[in-house]
Amino acid sequence: MEQPIKILIVEDNVIIADDMQSMLEEIGYEIVDNVIVYEQAEEVLKNQHVDLVLIDIILASDKTGIDLGKHIRKNYDIPFIFVTSNSDRATVENAKSVKPNGYLVKPFEQQDLYTSIEIALSNFTRSDKSGSASSPDADEGVAMSNTVLKDSIFVKKQHLYYRIQFSDIRFIKADNVYLEVNTIDKKFLVRSPLKDYLEKLPKNKFYRAHKSYIVNVDHIDAINSRDIMIKDTLIPISKDFKEFIISAMNS
Repeated sequence: MEQPIKILIVEDNVIIADDMQSMLEEIGYEIVDNVIVYEQAEEVLKNQHVDLVLIDIILASDKTGIDLGKHIRKNYDIPFIFVTSNSDRATVENAKSVKPNGYLVKPFEQQDLYTSIEIALSNFTRSDKSGSASSPDADEGVAMSNTVLKDSIFVKKQHLYYRIQFSDIRFIKADNVYLEVNTIDKKFLVRSPLKDYLEKLPKNKFYRAHKSYIVNVDHIDAINSRDIMIKDTLIPISKDFKEFIISAMNS
């Protein structure tokens, strides 16, 4: 089942923090917590699932948002965005040293906040902890983008990123420049080559069964010499995949 992105807000101005929370909840994100100091943020990160953190650089404590950024980089594999009213060169250079996934200057509108989060999520991958914000893909508004995080993959649908558990993906079908990602209860379109998408998925579960299909072997219900059945869908298979799956079944 897809789940909304879970966001932690670290902002010592309570009015701004509440305004940010309202903006984000209106778009459809889930706010895990709304805290004002480093220590509170550290506790939330330790005990709850967080997909992205919004961090004010100047906090109501000795430790700053930059200290928190360093802590996240060292201990967690998640993106974070600095939110600040300071855009002077010294502040920006200091912030860049911890390689945030975005930098948002106050005051900002809901669309600015949404865009910064989308870009941060789109550009962040588990293998690139140093990824910082850059321009969104030219096709971002046309199709859905995706990025991998922990045991899930994020898929963008309309104006939201949804987190889909790998175990919920049944199969993926290539259709020209798009992929159709079939989950237990929904379908998503993604703009990506099939071979590139396969690299994002767990290698012990997902295999290229045919030139146009990736399948999750846990969802295979039946097999014959030419096809496999997943739920009610008949999927053609290559000779190599047939030999692999039969060998796996017999081992």
